[in-house]
Amino acid sequence: MQEVKSTRHSVYLCNYHFVFIPKYRKAILNDTVKTDLEELFRKIAKKYEIEIIALEIMPDHIHLFVNALPRQSPAYIIKLFKGTSARFINQKYPELKQHSVSIWTRSYFVSTAGNMSADTVKRYIEDQWKNAKN
Repeated sequence: MQEVKSTRHSVYLCNYHFVFIPKYRKAILNDTVKTDLEELFRKIAKKYEIEIIALEIMPDHIHLFVNALPRQSPAYIIKLFKGTSARFINQKYPELKQHSVSIWTRSYFVSTAGNMSADTVKRYIEDQWKNAKN
C-alpha cells in the first residue's frame, strides 16, 4: 500500500499509469535504447519530483506508472517524458527516426490509480452526511 504524501497546502495520492508507443508501433526500443530511456526517465522524474513506481519498456510500447504532485496534470507529465525522450532519441539514435519527424505517436493511454476502488470512494462520499449526523 502506498503512502499518502503532502506539500505545505495539500495531502495527496496521485498515481497515473501511462502507455505510449513509437510511431507506427515499430519495435525499435531494443536493449540499448531501453537502458538509455530507463536512465533518462529516472532523471526526468527526479528533476520534476515525480516518483516512478513501475517502468517497463517493451520493444514496441512503454508502461510508465508514476506518483506525481497534484499540480502536475497527466498531460503535463506525459509531455515531459515523451518530449524529452524524443529529443534524446533523435539526437543519439538518428537512424530510428526513419520516415517520421517524431519518434512517438501523438496519442497515449492514461489511467488513474490509487489505494481505493471507485466504489469505495463513491460509498465514502455518499456516507458523509450519515457520518456528519452522528
